[in-house]
Amino acid sequence: MTEQVHRIKIFVYRFRGTQPDYLLLRGATSESCWGPIQGPIGFGEKLETAILREVRDDIGISRPDDVVDLHLPGRWVLGDEEVIEWTYGFRTPPDRLDLRLSPRWAAARWSSFTDAYPVLELEPDRAALLRLHSLLKAA
Repeated sequence: MTEQVHRIKIFVYRFRGTQPDYLLLRGATSESCWGPIQGPIGFGEKLETAILREVRDDIGISRPDDVVDLHLPGRWVLGDEEVIEWTYGFRTPPDRLDLRLSPRWAAARWSSFTDAYPVLELEPDRAALLRLHSLLKAA
């Protein structure tokens, strides 16, 4: 029997003038790569609650200016687990520079799209960043 595991990925962004900057994090383990905030969705937990919890716990921001559903769910099977991943954008005010980084993250950096896209090692993360950037530029 396959157990479903729901996870969330959140691309935090801010506007500096007319251009968005994206927050990239690198995990504290030696094999980690740059990417968005990510974590589990608890049993019975709403997506919005999971987004707010993960962002608050990982970088200390408790309220978004906007949350964007990227409509880009991911799904794959790992052994007896089926992982379902939901991807969102989370807009924070441009003056919010005081991140309180959780110990699970070793580093954080704000990057433009042209700097962020090539350092993302996972194709689903690149696709999500491209979708978010396109949505923001179209708005």
